[in-house]
Amino acid sequence: MKHAERIQVILDRLDAEGEISITDLAVTLGVSEMTVRRDLDRLESSGALRRVHGGAIKGVSGSYEPPFGVRAERQAAEKQLVARAIAELIADRETVILDGGSTGVAVARELFDRELTVCTPSLHVADILRGAPNVRLLLTGGFMRRSEESLVGPSAVATLESHVFDTYVMTVSGIDPQHGCTEWNEDDAIIKRTALKVATRCVVAADSTKFGATAFARVCGLDAISTVVTDAHLADAYRERVQMMGVALRIAA
Repeated sequence: MKHAERIQVILDRLDAEGEISITDLAVTLGVSEMTVRRDLDRLESSGALRRVHGGAIKGVSGSYEPPFGVRAERQAAEKQLVARAIAELIADRETVILDGGSTGVAVARELFDRELTVCTPSLHVADILRGAPNVRLLLTGGFMRRSEESLVGPSAVATLESHVFDTYVMTVSGIDPQHGCTEWNEDDAIIKRTALKVATRCVVAADSTKFGATAFARVCGLDAISTVVTDAHLADAYRERVQMMGVALRIAA
């Protein structure tokens, strides 16, 4: 099993169980316990988990950003449903800011055949839409954040501030009634805050695992959002809290 696949299994097990053992992981992954220890050590150093005797437990760091390749594989079916529902909310000829991340990439695929103007700070999104025949594609420019292939910095902010957009499709690292929308990386959070200011409405694309999660950098409160699109696994308690705060909630199915 490849390294990225092992990391995905480890993180999925942590999400589901909260605690994992080295012995069990070695059997599940079909590798030596030494290999598992190395994987856990790397994840601990990045804040994803905390090592304990014989295994690991969930980490508490809100600054840990799982690798893009790992996130792209997790909740892939749910993200596709969310992306399809997002596309239905966007009318032809709209001007759209589209975030990056694995969910943003899924949305980009759904918008490929549409007639739109799309501005993005994501090279992953741009790579998909550059071949779209009826999409006018605008990159924000800026410095590239290599781990995410996102564009950040003053140039990216300036590009956004020099335009006005109909819709901002925002992806998030976490969404919580108390802390609002949060992001792992502060540079990305600055771009998101700017995008919020220059768009008429904000539609958040978030699979249900993002609810209740809190990352390092706060982007906005839920009162800044027009609509949240998520999947059918969202707990009833979160459905009620979001709607009580005046945010339209759309369940993708």
